[in-house]
Amino acid sequence: MSFGQGEPQWDPWKPGSQQPQWSGQGGQTPDWAALAEASESRNKRRRLLMTVGGALATVAIGAAVAVAVVSTDGDADASNNPTSGLPATADIPSASDDPEPSFAPTSAPPPLNPKDFISDVKKDTAPLSAESLFPGTRLTMGESVYKKGATASTTDCASAVQNSLDAVLTKNDCTRVLRVSYARDGVAVTVGVALFDTEAQAAKAKKDADSKSLVTPLPGSGIPSFCSTAICRRTMNSYGRYAYFTLAGFTNGKDVTEKDSAVFSTGDDLAEFAFRQIRRRGEAQASAAANE
Repeated sequence: MSFGQGEPQWDPWKPGSQQPQWSGQGGQTPDWAALAEASESRNKRRRLLMTVGGALATVAIGAAVAVAVVSTDGDADASNNPTSGLPATADIPSASDDPEPSFAPTSAPPPLNPKDFISDVKKDTAPLSAESLFPGTRLTMGESVYKKGATASTTDCASAVQNSLDAVLTKNDCTRVLRVSYARDGVAVTVGVALFDTEAQAAKAKKDADSKSLVTPLPGSGIPSFCSTAICRRTMNSYGRYAYFTLAGFTNGKDVTEKDSAVFSTGDDLAEFAFRQIRRRGEAQASAAANE
């Protein structure tokens, strides 16, 4: 069988070609061999187009790779000198140029030392008198109650002491002596507190004092004269810029012996009280300074 005369051959891939018509009438059937031959021809053309297209794509990719290689070769100098494109050292910001972060302290400052305020005249500035250092009219120490007598204050340190203590205070530049007396059951005691500008001077005065270094007894305000001629018991110590001395004895003029425990305890009680009062003075000033 053949298609009609004068009609172009049908190509489904070619625009404008027209599929031949056939009819089942009259027993005609399609020419399958011709159709197969036409299909094979079309497949060959398709493979040829794909081959040419693939070759062109390969050429295009190769050209792109070549351009990339050329571009890379042009930057070879920069790659071989990794630091050539960096700024000079002076231009590079340093981590140390940035200020370190600062934080407020999370812990409280150490407490002020009370002794610092009573060890130097420049810090020990609170008002001071015999009455403020030894207040009230009575003193209770444990089970013992002492009646307070007279008080005195002088900048003439030598006039408030006797024997070798005069020279000791003068040598170490004593600036003031405060005195107070207490009595209980026929025993009286005078406490003398000598002031210096520094702790070192007070400590030196204590060291220089000897067995004849005595504070002058202070009678009055209900306390009779004592320890003017009789043997009495003395103590001495220092704390901060203060040196303190006691002289205790009988109000009836009797000499004190080692067996007279009442005299010893009286002197010890008043020496302890003097120390506590001096220390409290430092504590009060330290507390006031901390609250400023």
